[in-house]
Amino acid sequence: MFILPKLPYAYAALEPTLSAETLHTHHDKHHRAYVEKTNELARQAGLDGRTLEEVVREAHSKGAAKLFHNAAQAWNHAFFWPCMTPRGAGRRPAPPSAALKAAIERSFGGLSALNDAFVTEGAEHFGSGWVWLVTGSQGLSVISTHDADSTLIRDGLFPLLVCDLWEHAYYLDYKNDRKTFLERWLDEAVDWDFADRQLAASNGHGDGFRYPDSAANEDAGARKGARRLGDQPPPA
Repeated sequence: MFILPKLPYAYAALEPTLSAETLHTHHDKHHRAYVEKTNELARQAGLDGRTLEEVVREAHSKGAAKLFHNAAQAWNHAFFWPCMTPRGAGRRPAPPSAALKAAIERSFGGLSALNDAFVTEGAEHFGSGWVWLVTGSQGLSVISTHDADSTLIRDGLFPLLVCDLWEHAYYLDYKNDRKTFLERWLDEAVDWDFADRQLAASNGHGDGFRYPDSAANEDAGARKGARRLGDQPPPA
């Protein structure tokens, strides 16, 4: 049975970029609903005991649309939360590491150009979905996916960051101004350290993101109280 991962920060920790009300609604209602429906449908499909990554891919390969939509949404949301950090909320976050900065420069020419590409892709995406920074054989790129579509089913792509384009992610704070939401998300809330770890994992150094099990969820909850706005990350 899949759990609803705890947020890796307090609900108000991303203010003023994202409000506590948005985080409560987004995490406690929308993400929870996807997890609960996934558990119900995965049991019916005989997929108990499988990882969520396996469930997403199995549902997609078998054309089980309802299970795929809920499972992929559960996974996409769990990947989304650690893409943000309270260390950046309300001001510029720590910049990309040297390795990530070099990859960005090779593919986009610089961080400003990457941000422009990310905002443009997300703002012009029609309807609900996700905007991703991914790496693959051709280097880094920005793509968007519709509805529940996920990089989990995109061969050759490894996700570094994602931002939610569904209206529930930003409407309470930004109304229909998705472009401003994306600009502020990149300027104030994005966690480049997470993207750097994902880039390293894509090159075989360390583990990439996996949907957390119950033990990992408890560990994240125990750390949450120590990570408030302006705090430094715990030592490695």
